[in-house]
Amino acid sequence: MNEKFLQVLQHEGPVTIITVNGNPAHVVNTWMSYVTVKGGQLFIPAAGMHSIEADFATDNHVTLTFGSKAVEGTVGPGAGFHVHGTGAFVTEGADFDAKKAQFPWLTRLLVVTIDDIEQKI
Repeated sequence: MNEKFLQVLQHEGPVTIITVNGNPAHVVNTWMSYVTVKGGQLFIPAAGMHSIEADFATDNHVTLTFGSKAVEGTVGPGAGFHVHGTGAFVTEGADFDAKKAQFPWLTRLLVVTIDDIEQKI
């Protein structure tokens, strides 16, 4: 896992999730403090996110953006990443239960399997 990316995740900030092949593309947001990284996957609690869930029926590829001005980037203060992968919503299992205990409001768990982490700045 990219060490600089993990450093960015230690800071609060928005995460943007985009269904890049949606027509049109759909965009939703969450917070970095909600995201758990485990074994090449991101676990993100979901209460809404219905637009991207609907897109998954035809194409489950997603791009997520993460960034923090508190982490040194490629040209100075501020590091940002695009994470490319595939997503699925789950409603049961150990990972779902763990996130539900942490965030009682979640209705589903978005699991993103990471294909690529690309540092942009």
